[in-house]
Amino acid sequence: MSAGIILIIVVVLVVLLIVWLAGTYNKLVSLRNRVKDQWAQVDVVLKRRADLIPNLVETVKGYAGHEKETLDAVINARNKAVSAQTTHDEIEANGELTQALGRLFALAEAYPDLKANTNFMELQTSLNETEDKITFARQFYNDTVMMYQNKLEMFPSNIVANMFGFKKEEFFEASEADKEVPKVQF
Repeated sequence: MSAGIILIIVVVLVVLLIVWLAGTYNKLVSLRNRVKDQWAQVDVVLKRRADLIPNLVETVKGYAGHEKETLDAVINARNKAVSAQTTHDEIEANGELTQALGRLFALAEAYPDLKANTNFMELQTSLNETEDKITFARQFYNDTVMMYQNKLEMFPSNIVANMFGFKKEEFFEASEADKEVPKVQF
């Protein structure tokens, strides 16, 4: 083979390598941005839940004001969730909030007048719908994180990911405490 043909082959290989590198890098950036977008979607629904909680607590106070510990737990968990700065902190705080809300709804069972209150029922329905949306948003988030993690870990894209410092994202996972049935004492 002549030097000209070898040079053409080398140039073609270098161009193909650059095209592959650029394509892989762009795919990683796209997946990382999708993860951020999906977390933002979760955040939107979590904000809706946080906005509904004060109204729910005020309604319950009128009927079960002496259940201060449960009401305080809900408010404290809500405040912690709203002020969380990282994805990890937000996941943990919202797990605590889910538990506190479970105790609050269980508490409502002991107060027939509260269960019959239209405002409480509307708030409970809105909150239940929001919880369903949170569940779906978390599922989409975890699916997106999985696609991103796969790209980070699979060969040969893991080489590009390591070269450019792409980092793993955290899955939303329910804590052991979230899996327990809320305990309510009267």
